[in-house]
Amino acid sequence: MPEKVYIETDYMTLSQLLKYAGIIGTGGQAKWFLSEYIVYVDGELEERRGRKLYPGQRIDIPDEGSYLIVSQDDAHEA
Repeated sequence: MPEKVYIETDYMTLSQLLKYAGIIGTGGQAKWFLSEYIVYVDGELEERRGRKLYPGQRIDIPDEGSYLIVSQDDAHEA
């Protein structure tokens, strides 16, 4: 089951997710990470650190974990 990542804005970038998840230490490491590791967004290979991630999207990083973007508003309704 993917880890839920709650966001208060309309979206977050892939580099922000990598930093949030503790996979990278700084946003500047995202370009390197994406050139060395496989990342899937909704089942499609993604290599852009600035990729916008919206609520409902799933991010899978083999050997690191799976994440589901969730709107903070949805958390209050649940």
